[in-house]
Amino acid sequence: MHARSVLLALALTLGTAAAAAQGSAPVRPLFRAPLADPKEPQFFATYLWERSPRLAPRLGAVGFGQTIGLLRVEHWQLAIAAGVFSQFDMSSRTADLMNTDYLVGLPVTYQRGAVTTRFRLYHQSSHLGDEYMAHTQAHRVDLTFEAAELLVSGDVGAWRLYGGGEYVLAHSPRDLKPAVLHGGVEFRPPAAVARFGRFATGRFVAALDGKSFQDRGWQPGWSVVSGLEIADPQAVPGSGWRWSLLLKAYTGPGVAGVGGRVRPVRRRPAGNLARGTVTS
Repeated sequence: MHARSVLLALALTLGTAAAAAQGSAPVRPLFRAPLADPKEPQFFATYLWERSPRLAPRLGAVGFGQTIGLLRVEHWQLAIAAGVFSQFDMSSRTADLMNTDYLVGLPVTYQRGAVTTRFRLYHQSSHLGDEYMAHTQAHRVDLTFEAAELLVSGDVGAWRLYGGGEYVLAHSPRDLKPAVLHGGVEFRPPAAVARFGRFATGRFVAALDGKSFQDRGWQPGWSVVSGLEIADPQAVPGSGWRWSLLLKAYTGPGVAGVGGRVRPVRRRPAGNLARGTVTS
């Protein structure tokens, strides 16, 4: 609890100080959010078909969050990241809330040429839904932790590679093992494959994200996405509004909070109904 309070207080203090120092709107983050990482703070709504012994066959998943740049000095940037991720049992008559994860962090980014490095301290806590617990007789699990993450990414033409890992510093339950390896690849060709007058253009995007969890005996989890990214053609690259219509597939340990400590799940391709970010 003490480490969590310190992190939240530090985020609020630095956010206020940075905003006052800049005297302008927050800037876009230097480290582009990994497209296929299911735990990256973004706005999305997804319908999932599951194959798991412990999860519902049909789930709805929503996320609300973003990483906002607060202060930039030459090649360095301080940002704040926050997100909420929830899963609903769509096969139940009442669409029970199954789980909600809360994440808040402080990313520090260094960019030099085509290489970008992000170091992030963050807190995550997970909470089972009351209706889900009542209908399934599930027992409440206190899953909360603070972690340090390091990712390095490089752009080569239309391709982006990134890799690194994270280490849990403080956690509950006590037997949670601390290390995670993380890497991925993205493909974003510059040419548009669809045009919607002068208002928007669409381009094909695809990405693969992988994580290996010490807590699951280093079992990997693979996330694959592919689809159409729609953006403002008149905006400066990396700015303006952006929406994506994606098909997603995942196999590996559950990524949703308490679900991350149950047996592996396999997801059939899922339609991402609405996913977008607004940057400035």
